[in-house]
Amino acid sequence: MCGIVGVVAHTPVNQLLYDGLLLLQHRGQDAAGIATSEGPVFHMFKGPGLVQSVFRTRNMRELSGNTGIGHCRYPTAGSAFSDLESQPFYVNSPFGITLGHNGNLTNSEQLKRELWEQDFRHVNTNSDSEVLLNVLALELERAAQHHRLDADAIFRAIAGVHRRCQGAYAVVAMIAGYGLLAFRDPFGIRPLCIGHNEALGGSEYLIASESVAVQALGFDLLRDVEPGEAIYVDLTGKLSARQCAEAPRLVPCIFEFVYLARPDSVIDGTSVYQARVNMGAALARKIAAMPQAHDIDVVIPIPDSSRPSALEIATRLAKPYREGFIKNRYIGRTFIMPGQAIRRRSVRQKLNPIASEFEGKVVLLVDDSIVRGTTSREIVQMARDAGARKVYFASAAPPVRFPNVYGIDMPTPAELVANGRTEAEIAREIDADLLIYQELEALKDAVREANPKLTEFDASCFDGRYVTGDITADYLSQLAGNRNEERGEDTSELLEVSVHHLR
Repeated sequence: MCGIVGVVAHTPVNQLLYDGLLLLQHRGQDAAGIATSEGPVFHMFKGPGLVQSVFRTRNMRELSGNTGIGHCRYPTAGSAFSDLESQPFYVNSPFGITLGHNGNLTNSEQLKRELWEQDFRHVNTNSDSEVLLNVLALELERAAQHHRLDADAIFRAIAGVHRRCQGAYAVVAMIAGYGLLAFRDPFGIRPLCIGHNEALGGSEYLIASESVAVQALGFDLLRDVEPGEAIYVDLTGKLSARQCAEAPRLVPCIFEFVYLARPDSVIDGTSVYQARVNMGAALARKIAAMPQAHDIDVVIPIPDSSRPSALEIATRLAKPYREGFIKNRYIGRTFIMPGQAIRRRSVRQKLNPIASEFEGKVVLLVDDSIVRGTTSREIVQMARDAGARKVYFASAAPPVRFPNVYGIDMPTPAELVANGRTEAEIAREIDADLLIYQELEALKDAVREANPKLTEFDASCFDGRYVTGDITADYLSQLAGNRNEERGEDTSELLEVSVHHLR
């Protein structure tokens, strides 16, 4: 999960890109970068940390040009972060290309070997995004006519990228002297949308991970980039689009609607906020059928992403809704913080209970999901310390039992509290008196209710079914082993996933 943004305008775009990354900061907090173009010349600055801490006035002044891309980085499955892996990436051959990538290639090791052994291209980091950049550069070189590019050649190159690359990828890139390029994998696993603005100089276009970045920056939301589609905007603002995949299918990651995206975004024509309200309605129906529902005194959300679901649950159960936790806005999202010890410590720094909302009450805590269980356990304990008589815990998502290989950092069984445990065992693990999970089909129906045109989802972290069809038990075991080695942990406890679940 990363945030990407690209702009072609008729005035300098450095401030637009900076503001766009601020709006997408929730998608990645490890690093940020911006690259701009003045004709054939690139200007780039990037570094580790939040957007506001990476860029200074002097950096922004150097990012001149009317075309640019930006990226905020979140570590993908099995990747150890180094400053070299900040994006955008750059390669000077054959045309000069910068690239920002959201997602994760599942065949990056194979591609890296092919690039080195067959194509004589060097990859300098462990990032799959650099692999993707080199594949794109190679395909552009092959598609070029007499060392020149046009829209047809660029689209042929993207078709070649689709044939070679597997996994999830939403991409913005710049080709020196040509313009902005964006494309999405054939399953549309990660989101990407287009905005338009009519300025004095003509049409301007902005492409971003989420619609919130498009609309908040003053652009009109046109549409989502289709799975397998490529968008090319030349330096004059002329847009061309083409489907470049042989058999595209829209199968978005359902975790975007559960947790990753901002509630004010619209992804693939679907309101994230409405989807979360529907999740609450579905969960309320399940809770209402339980005898313990009569005991609930108050419904309390775990801020922020669970609020729409929690409010709907409270409304449908006719129970009071209260804000029981105050959130420190200056602590990062614990889900995407590396290391269990850091996550555990940061929970207490991030949330503080209002004791009067808990004292002597049976409280129903509502969260969007339970991944590692660290945060949930600490929150339950905070509720008890504040005087709660009983603590019930509801998750708007089903149990996370499998690793995500498409760009979300949760690859090992030791980090997934639901892996190998029953719901009763998970409840004991997080010390809740009662644990209620959303049913998977109810979750899918909740998103479909917000947009009936969505028929399929990648829900692999819940059901172990990987839409790209290339994930094997050996791949997952290797991924878990690599991650444990990076952390200096025992590699003997590798992921156990039944081949029955893989397709």
